[in-house]
Amino acid sequence: MAEETLVFIGTYTDPILFGTGAILQGKGEGIHVFRLDTATGALTPVATNTGITNPSYLAFDASGRYLYAVNELKTFEGRPSGTVSAFAVDAATGKLRFLNRQLTHGTDPCHVVVDRRRSHVFVANFMSGSVCVLPLRGDGSLGEASDFVQHVGSGIDPARQKGPHAHAVTLDASERFAFVPDLGLDRLLTYRFDRARGMLEPHTVPWIKMKPGAGPRHLAFHPGGRFAYLVNELDSTVAALAYDGAGAFAHLQTVATLPDGIAGTSTCADIQVAPSGTFVYTSNRGHDSIVVHRIDPIAGTLGYVGHASTLGRTPRSFGIDPSGRFLLAANQDSDTVVTFRIDADTGELAPTGHVASVPTPVCVKFLVASR
Repeated sequence: MAEETLVFIGTYTDPILFGTGAILQGKGEGIHVFRLDTATGALTPVATNTGITNPSYLAFDASGRYLYAVNELKTFEGRPSGTVSAFAVDAATGKLRFLNRQLTHGTDPCHVVVDRRRSHVFVANFMSGSVCVLPLRGDGSLGEASDFVQHVGSGIDPARQKGPHAHAVTLDASERFAFVPDLGLDRLLTYRFDRARGMLEPHTVPWIKMKPGAGPRHLAFHPGGRFAYLVNELDSTVAALAYDGAGAFAHLQTVATLPDGIAGTSTCADIQVAPSGTFVYTSNRGHDSIVVHRIDPIAGTLGYVGHASTLGRTPRSFGIDPSGRFLLAANQDSDTVVTFRIDADTGELAPTGHVASVPTPVCVKFLVASR
């Protein structure tokens, strides 16, 4: 039976006020689905799932049968909360069947992840700075929240760090620990996950602190599990961390994501480790590029490889296809998703010439399906 790779792209559909104070006019129609040509990198439209408000981040469960999307909202039905929605996936058509939604109990949910056992969904609420845990039912739908954790504090940046801003949730390989980068607190917070209760408890070492004003955003683990890489949005850096497997990190190195002497404003967004574990990729918004670093397999430290223009404006997110051959950059402010070929030896990115039109694209996720 042949396989095909589908690409699901989350978008902004409605106007949204960002933490920067800027208002983005969302133009997306919902969750857009394409077929990836795994030989050329071309994207062919398959389906557009409409009627979904601001599905700015997506996550499949381990089976690929269900998709979860945050609805990045400040209020829902008069309550100060966003929501997360559950869908059943028809891999043959790319169509989504709505199952249900639940409150995230915080504003502007921006990230969602599903544990491998398909027992819980974790959501980070950016604007209010909180984390929500929701149990999954057997039919893929969401139960009401089993836990909610509100962060408290602030940072040194008066514009961006007046309060906490939880930006993502990442589980380690054991799924005993959940890690939450908080942009407002300059901390990577660590929680023990009690699966039986669906609860998060502060770890013995509750956080690792970044440089004041760094603005931690996303964490990506190396496939081997011994190292992790934390992108700092505000000061455009990546911190290389050693992981002990028991919830604790040690700082190894911090590297810049921008070339020397760059003028103007630029902030980081996404970070991903290649499936090979050889390279790490980070997106820069403003410089509008993706920087490539090579990972030292013994030390876990990073060496600079190069920068590639994303050929568009504001690369909010990107995706590396499961084969590791292509990187798809979502240019939020120029309404394009651009395909790059990854050089397996050098890690460098080369444009394939294939550009898909997607209004205000935000998140890129892949599903390998049989046909």
